[in-house]
Amino acid sequence: MILLVHEDREYLRAPGGELHTDLGIVDIPDDVEPGQVLESHLGDEFVVREPRGPDLFNHFERTGAPMMPRDVGLVVGHTGAAMGDRVLDAGTGTGVLSAYLGRLGAEVTTYERKADFADVARENMELAGVDDLVDVRTGDITEHLDDLSGFDLLTLDTENAPDVVEHAPDLLVSGGFVAVYSPFVENSRASVQAAREAGLTDIETFETIQRHMDFGERGSRPSTAGVGHTAYLTFARYE
Repeated sequence: MILLVHEDREYLRAPGGELHTDLGIVDIPDDVEPGQVLESHLGDEFVVREPRGPDLFNHFERTGAPMMPRDVGLVVGHTGAAMGDRVLDAGTGTGVLSAYLGRLGAEVTTYERKADFADVARENMELAGVDDLVDVRTGDITEHLDDLSGFDLLTLDTENAPDVVEHAPDLLVSGGFVAVYSPFVENSRASVQAAREAGLTDIETFETIQRHMDFGERGSRPSTAGVGHTAYLTFARYE
């Protein structure tokens, strides 16, 4: 898939297809390359762009509130997720985190309890080009824990995250990390307690808050629009 960009508008399309908008019809060559400029039959120009992580985030089909890029960045930064890592994930949802990790070169096994959500996530993995690295499974991870082991990273975005954290020593390799994403602090607190009882180390929790900056003639200040909070992130490590 490629993006066709015209000013503040962008469209995701496949090579060899067509784009129909009020700006005209664009014929997309089979051998289209990023950086090319395609012209509609009305004369409007579209720049061809290869989709990257933030673009895919914007164009994924959504099944709920996805993990935000700012949170994905913290997960990657705090755990050192990298190419060749084996990741066990639960609470796939839209699949944003799994897609980002797959694009890093990690091998991801992710569980989604809702079958229709899992189907959408599989389609999103194909769109992201990581369906060979991300295995989306339908089911509750807690019912499969006895069959899972040897992972470098455990990522959880589920209400029952504390129940899974209890089993982290059996799921992770030595030095592996746990990352729990939760919009509610109660779940984070329970995950911290589970991590302590499991003997994990380096346990810490952060609230993710991001504010846009407004630059005007009178001066510059953080935007007053929006709360800025997305979630609480808890990290821990298995020695």
